[in-house]
Amino acid sequence: MSHVLAQVFCLAGFTALAFGLRRPQHDVLHRSLRRPVVFALRAVGTCALAIALAVLVGVSGWGFGLVKFSGHTTLAAALVYCALIGCGRRAAARVRC
Repeated sequence: MSHVLAQVFCLAGFTALAFGLRRPQHDVLHRSLRRPVVFALRAVGTCALAIALAVLVGVSGWGFGLVKFSGHTTLAAALVYCALIGCGRRAAARVRC
């Protein structure tokens, strides 16, 4: 259960951090978000990753919890990155049609 919870927090964290960057905002939303929204997204993303770390360290201790956290963040970052690539390619295909 801790793996699912940690993965959900990692996915939410990396998604929020990705939308805190200008390029994904333009690729997906086709506009820039206001500065307070960007700061809020970055804070939420950081907190979500910290919560995921707390969950994993609470269940497995610092040694193995950090190893699990590394795996979860790697998977979450890869999923968010692939989703952003897919959104960009889909948007580019719509422009060509």
